[in-house]
Amino acid sequence: MKICIVGLGYVGLPLAIQFARANVTVLGLDIDAAKVDLINQGRTYIRHIEQGTIEDVVKKERLSASTDFSSVKEVEAIVICVPTPLSKNREPDISFILETGRAIASHLTKGTLVVLESTTYPGTTDEELRKVLEQGSGMKAGTDFHLAFSPEREDPGNDKSKVRVVPKVIGGYTPACLERAKALYRQVVETLVPVSSCRVAEATKLLENIFRSVNIALVNELKLVYGAMGIDI
Repeated sequence: MKICIVGLGYVGLPLAIQFARANVTVLGLDIDAAKVDLINQGRTYIRHIEQGTIEDVVKKERLSASTDFSSVKEVEAIVICVPTPLSKNREPDISFILETGRAIASHLTKGTLVVLESTTYPGTTDEELRKVLEQGSGMKAGTDFHLAFSPEREDPGNDKSKVRVVPKVIGGYTPACLERAKALYRQVVETLVPVSSCRVAEATKLLENIFRSVNIALVNELKLVYGAMGIDI
């Protein structure tokens, strides 16, 4: 099996390595030529990923990288792991997702699975991304190609975080899309958590992030209050 991972940052690169270790042939795509060159040389650029780890899968020809998006015509599945930063108005910026969709759409082949992992709001996959892919490919999601959302679960500050052991939430555009996505991730993740739709999967990740942020904010507020009372939190 050959797959493509778009976006070789702290989410995409560990995922690419995990698939490569599972004997899947992985093509990494990125617009940053410097990252592409480093990977093809077997060198790391992310602190918690050891150079030997990349070097091993590159030497075994399980991982290679490119800036040529037309290469997606050679793969069975495409996983999108691009950034979704907040804009200056604190609104979600999905431009990287949509640009990626436009870049791969004309090269999609029938039966290909497209999975979005980037954190975003409900509706991005089955509305925004689907529209771009369908317009650019002339095909229909759920009929001609498969579409799914599975939120990234990387924890870049935690050196013990492992792709294989973190449960993976997956939502498909159709039941058949979900089954294709499950078959993909079953190769590299121990526990899969299928949900009823792409939107539910997107909402799951937002809920997780919001829950964490609210609790961090609460502890920060308590630190200030307790500090004023001479209490070390």
